[in-house]
Amino acid sequence: MAKVQRKDEILKSELPPTLPLMALRSTIVYPLGTIAVQMGAPENLALLRAHDEPGLIVALVVASGDHDEPIDSQKFVGRIGVAARVHERINLPGDTVQITLQGLRRIAIEDIARTDPYPVASVRPAKETPADTTEVDDLVARIVTSAETLAELVDRIPDEVPAILKMNVSDPGRFADLAATNMNFRIADKDEVLQRLDVGQRLRFILSRLEREVARARVMEDVKRQTEIKIEQHQREFYLRQQLRAIQAELGETDPGEKEAIEILKKIEEIGLPEKVAQEARRETERMRMLSPASSEYQVVRTYLDWVLALPWNKRSGDTEIDLTKVQEALDSGHYGLDEAKERIIEYLAVRKLRGGDPHGPILCFIGPPGTGKTSLGAAIGKAIGREFYRISVGGVRDEAEIRGHRRTYVGAMPGLILQALRRVQARDPILMIDEIDKMSGGGPSGDPTAAMLEVLDPSQNNGFVDHYLNLPFDLSSTLFICTANNMYDIPAPLRDRMEVIKIAGYTVEEKVEIAWRYLLPRLLEEHGITDKDIQFTDESLSFISNRYSREAGLRNFERNLAAIMRKRARRKAEGEEGAWVIDLEKVEEILGIPRYAVEEAEKVPEVGVATGLAWTATGGDLMIIEALKMPGTGRLTVTGQLGEVMRESVDAAYSYVRSRAGQLAIPDSDFREYDLHIHLPAGAIPKDGPSAGITLTLTIASCLSGRPVRRDVAMTGEVTLRGKVLEIGGVKEKILAAYRAGLREVILPKSNEKDLRDVPAEVKQGMAFTFVERMDEVLHLGLLPAPLGVADVTEPEPSPGIAGQSTRVDREDSVAARGA
Repeated sequence: MAKVQRKDEILKSELPPTLPLMALRSTIVYPLGTIAVQMGAPENLALLRAHDEPGLIVALVVASGDHDEPIDSQKFVGRIGVAARVHERINLPGDTVQITLQGLRRIAIEDIARTDPYPVASVRPAKETPADTTEVDDLVARIVTSAETLAELVDRIPDEVPAILKMNVSDPGRFADLAATNMNFRIADKDEVLQRLDVGQRLRFILSRLEREVARARVMEDVKRQTEIKIEQHQREFYLRQQLRAIQAELGETDPGEKEAIEILKKIEEIGLPEKVAQEARRETERMRMLSPASSEYQVVRTYLDWVLALPWNKRSGDTEIDLTKVQEALDSGHYGLDEAKERIIEYLAVRKLRGGDPHGPILCFIGPPGTGKTSLGAAIGKAIGREFYRISVGGVRDEAEIRGHRRTYVGAMPGLILQALRRVQARDPILMIDEIDKMSGGGPSGDPTAAMLEVLDPSQNNGFVDHYLNLPFDLSSTLFICTANNMYDIPAPLRDRMEVIKIAGYTVEEKVEIAWRYLLPRLLEEHGITDKDIQFTDESLSFISNRYSREAGLRNFERNLAAIMRKRARRKAEGEEGAWVIDLEKVEEILGIPRYAVEEAEKVPEVGVATGLAWTATGGDLMIIEALKMPGTGRLTVTGQLGEVMRESVDAAYSYVRSRAGQLAIPDSDFREYDLHIHLPAGAIPKDGPSAGITLTLTIASCLSGRPVRRDVAMTGEVTLRGKVLEIGGVKEKILAAYRAGLREVILPKSNEKDLRDVPAEVKQGMAFTFVERMDEVLHLGLLPAPLGVADVTEPEPSPGIAGQSTRVDREDSVAARGA
């Protein structure tokens, strides 16, 4: 009852209209509360020095911001503060005064009357709005419950706080102020409680803050409990592990981790690792001993040691002496033809034999179209010399780490493809075939794998190859590397310089037929479960399949077509059909359908403005038809067919040459102004480039403008200059084989390419005629036919003076003599 009377007395007491303003940053006192505060702010110290009388009443407000920020008194206008009486003062060291403040009642700051040397504010009593009686009891009860829960979870809240709150539930406003004072609210939240004159809103605000603190405290308690559980579990495991070690020591046993380390050290001594490698392995083993088997680092070190011990540091495979006769027999038994490739392989192995296995020498690289036996040649070499053989496909590899490996700092790191292959074959001197080396991607954000291959394929460097994962030198000098590629020019020049290129051009129709009889048919018969008594082929049918269904440099489509025929026979045999199928031309068309390629004679009719050229591709040689058409216009030249820059320049040079020979070709000058010329290379979806179509383009343009047809039974290739000189080109063997496969038996070549005939198979040279030219005038003389009837007489171009008769013609009967030349 005394407290109620005291509260009424305080609330009824009159306050002066102006009060000294004291701003507090870290705390506040509510009405009827008492608090001790240390004052250090200059304006507050000035206020206390100016009013040293006892019972001083001041206006308290909460100031935001840091302690060193100046206080703007005008910001307090319109805010709610507390009128408080200063009871006692104690001077402290450091120009600080401790005072005791007793809160009297809430006040509203109406104006700042003075700011210097301390602020003075005009104030008026603030009237509180009572809470709704229907919800007060519920809010108070929930606040008390939250306070009890928080006192249990948070150590800094005294246990008696909930009891204090229960003793003041009769006065909701005072209850809310006590809760804000004792529940360790932030100063911003305390100021928010001070500002709320509606007691109901004040209670709801306090309840929301308490429930938030309870939720946060529970999360912290859960984290603390889980952490303690984990710590207790680790301590328990450690204690049990120590007990286990003590028991094992009494029984004369060792723990699994120690036993594993001892076994690894024993293996290191037994394998006989190189000194530097053994030293590193022992160091990693000792490091593993110090780790717990349950830790992730232990597994990383264990995996590393597994790789070190699994690599063939000293193991060898195969014969120490290379038997060249055995190699020759192995190559002949598995591959028909390819005489040049076989000869180069034997020569390469002969050098290694004479040098005692010394690896210093070039790396073999088989370059040729798909399906020509590049990979199987490498396997045959390994079988012949008794070496392990392993194929590594690097097509599409774009990351340097695929070759050199990843560093151990990465999760899931492992060595590169080279050391992985050596681990699989368990020999340090295998034959590693690096397949599709021309299809490696280079220069990306993950490094250049082709640059990493430089060290692998350089015999003077790979005796100390360092993989990023092992970080130890491994000797690759005993390994025989063989590379394969389809296009030599897709291999970077520094890498190409380290390799001995062996070109495999492709097979003729006769060679494919012989390969079918020797290798393909016996194997396919066995694979399909039939015998030669069930199906019988003839040379004619095999030639027909090769020429009309699988006109390619390699054998894959040819083999696929043979397998399709055998599947048909196998099905009929499984259904009970007896007897032998004789595969003739009609049977082939019945099974394989309409031939994919036209008959050879279909494109041999002479036409105006159409010539047959020869092109080199990554899959072998191919025919290249060039068409030209003139139409009334203004002399414009149009070129289509997806031509590259070099070939477009060849078109311009050819057109200029024909204009310079207009008189000899009887082409009126007006035609170059009154007609447009359109040059097209069919198969427009395929990019084309290079200068070797120069003479074919020139002949096509000359034919179109002069109206004279071109011989279509002749194929040609060669670069031409503005002066009409025919220059040397490449890919002669592939181009001649393409003409031979297409049924063309006469080819025009540059004179300087006569030496390349020695690479052409003998049966091809015996069935073809070759004409070697030095000037474009000779090509016009050989390729253009007389104008048809109805066309004005024209003068046939004569070779330039001094050139006539110099073109060299090698007929089919003279091919042997040409080869000797």
